[in-house]
Amino acid sequence: MSTTTEISDARVVDLLRTGSLSIAEICKACGVTATAVRQRLNRLMSQGLVQREVHKLGRGRPEHRYSITELARRQNGNNYADLAIVLWEELRKVKDDEIRRGLLQRVADQLTAMYRGQVQGATPYERLESLKGLLADRRIPVEVAGEPNQPALKVNDCPYPELASRDRGVCSMERMMIAELLSTPVRLAQCRLDGDGCCQFETKPAADRMAGLSCPEPVSALS
Repeated sequence: MSTTTEISDARVVDLLRTGSLSIAEICKACGVTATAVRQRLNRLMSQGLVQREVHKLGRGRPEHRYSITELARRQNGNNYADLAIVLWEELRKVKDDEIRRGLLQRVADQLTAMYRGQVQGATPYERLESLKGLLADRRIPVEVAGEPNQPALKVNDCPYPELASRDRGVCSMERMMIAELLSTPVRLAQCRLDGDGCCQFETKPAADRMAGLSCPEPVSALS
């Protein structure tokens, strides 16, 4: 008889991705005790990742079988990183610089549209603080630095590490998006790709903005 009591949530979910299973079948596949399996199943059910169904086997006692929910399938089936890399590689193959810059601008515009209604504030500093909260919800570690009249966004871990390592155009796209959200010019003052500790996007001083430089930098500024 198995006496092993250790099994991970991920292992149970991976097993159930192949179809519904009973506790006995999970025990046999993992070599663990029924108590260990029940504990994991109860935890996963409380998280909405596993569901239980009753199967009647003739006149005998009904059997409980477990399967993953649609929520678990979405969480485990997300392969967006690989898809993004493939799509970005295709974008890089565009030979015409003007067309390529236009595509980058459209991508930045789409990202801006996703955030625009959620970014609140009357000043660039207030909008950066609002953006910081949104990015934190997406587990992107950022800080708002600088003075209120010239705030900066410090991104401590790149949200697109694979893409950025292949093409710095990602950094330009991100700068364009931030500039659009803040309605003020933004420059990339520090970059992790250059060995800096973070990527820092700095705004123009308030005096420059008041002098009529409130529009974002042109697309031609792309690297």
